[in-house]
Amino acid sequence: MHQHLPCHHHTGRRLSPAIAMLLLLLCLGCTPDVSTPVVILAPLPYGIDALAPTISPRTMALHYQKHHAGYVVRANALIEESRFKGKKIEKILVATRGKKKFEDIFNNTAQAWNHDFFWRCLTPTKNKRPTGPLALAINEEFGGWQNFRNAFILTATTHFGSGWAWLVSDKGSLRILATSNADTPLAMGLTPLFALDLWEHAYYLDVQNRRKAYVEGVFDTLADWKAVEARYQP
Repeated sequence: MHQHLPCHHHTGRRLSPAIAMLLLLLCLGCTPDVSTPVVILAPLPYGIDALAPTISPRTMALHYQKHHAGYVVRANALIEESRFKGKKIEKILVATRGKKKFEDIFNNTAQAWNHDFFWRCLTPTKNKRPTGPLALAINEEFGGWQNFRNAFILTATTHFGSGWAWLVSDKGSLRILATSNADTPLAMGLTPLFALDLWEHAYYLDVQNRRKAYVEGVFDTLADWKAVEARYQP
């Protein structure tokens, strides 16, 4: 549900393009002829301070309100002026991935989608390890939980530069992979199950260059394995 804000046509102040777009995302009912943006900055599923101490409120505010919001604003602006206006995000990502002339659209749209998915991979309530079909698949693919944990952390900590670490389903089979920059398995025909943001803005204020501390902290204390279970279809 979108929050509705009053429309002020004569405020006496000139809004920046970024703020204007964010207000548009929250105030879609102000003008009847405004179409719904393709990319939405959805509310966080928990409070800005809910993931502390692993992820501090300061990092969350910067990450969600600046970085994520910025990708949303830029993605919508680029899509609006392109042939992809009105298309679904998944179709835009598939159509623009790897194409130089659509690089800006892909990067901003993928980053917006990746971040939205990332927030929904986390929970402030530490839950138990996966059960049911996902647990069986982890045991079969990786030889047990500890091997799976080690493999995921190794992939995340050894990835060079910015990007993402993922657990995905490839036609029912589990895979761990890392993508660079904005790249996303959603555009590769894979089903994302869990994501971990490896960009420095995700952790540098909290642990500086100690990426492994951030990766282990999120994996062990914030990963929402119940949500991952729900996404997995063997």
